Amino acid sequence: MGPVILLVIGVVLLGVFALRFRQERRRFGNGVLLLLGLLCAGGALVASGAAGAGPEVLVALVLALSPLLVLVLAGLLIVNGAVMLHREGLRVANLLSAALGVALLVPYVLLVLAVLAEWKVLGALLLAVVLVASYLGFVLLSFLLYSVVYGMATRTDGAAAIVVHGSGLLGDRVPPLLASRLDRALGIWHTDRAHGRTPLLVPSGGKGSDEKVSEAAAMTSYLAEYGVPAGDVLPEDRSTTTRENLLFSKHLLARQGIEHNILLVTSNFHVLRTALLARSVGLDAQVTGAPTARYYLPSALLREFVGVLAEHKRLNIAVCAVLAALPVVVLVAS
Repeated sequence: MGPVILLVIGVVLLGVFALRFRQERRRFGNGVLLLLGLLCAGGALVASGAAGAGPEVLVALVLALSPLLVLVLAGLLIVNGAVMLHREGLRVANLLSAALGVALLVPYVLLVLAVLAEWKVLGALLLAVVLVASYLGFVLLSFLLYSVVYGMATRTDGAAAIVVHGSGLLGDRVPPLLASRLDRALGIWHTDRAHGRTPLLVPSGGKGSDEKVSEAAAMTSYLAEYGVPAGDVLPEDRSTTTRENLLFSKHLLARQGIEHNILLVTSNFHVLRTALLARSVGLDAQVTGAPTARYYLPSALLREFVGVLAEHKRLNIAVCAVLAALPVVVLVAS
């Protein structure tokens, strides 16, 4: 396959992505198409830049650089895990990035052992791990890339309603993560007011077992402190999950005659998964994100990614099983 053909494939994939993105942004497949198109187009450009060389140049570069990139990523994840433990305390969720960093190192340790011991069985198992890791890595990169693209493309002006997703309280107080979401919603609300529009604000969140009041009540008080009239706020105080945030807010707004042009406000790491969930429950809404502390982002994004994988677990398990079985089948056949 020459660089020209590879470039044509890349352009076609990017064209399909653009068409699907215009029709419906809230599809994870859009991110897969975008990444595939960029890889094909980038591979064609790299190959055409090397005199007398084809796409094998790109393959050689990837094979040479990928171990270094994976090791760097593993190191960064382990460091981030240490920072998370220091700032957020010892919890399972805070161990996620460090655990992934250690897991990324395992195939390379196995590779060294397989080469030194000349174990074919270990080599096959290693290849199975690498294939599964490569698939998950590609899906993760698609998720991260499309999270950025989707977040940048969301319009925030002119919404009929702004739904703010809860994220937990400290007793009856709004913590910094939730305050960031509320501040983002307030900024959008004030901008719309300045242009003669008055969107309805919907703080969404029920009462947790360790909370003195519902998230919706605490958020309503926060909004009142910043000058939002009570008539412009419609609390939703029953939800305990993101899916319930969406469903209950959908029904609440429908009773007000609002079924379209809805804006959801959450944290930036939660934007894409919220958009995918909104589409799955039939809520006509787009999502915008509030800023989050940088040290918190890697672990939070990984949790979101795991959530997306879990929502399509049958497909992902099937793909991983096929990839893991291929080296074993080849070994047995040989």
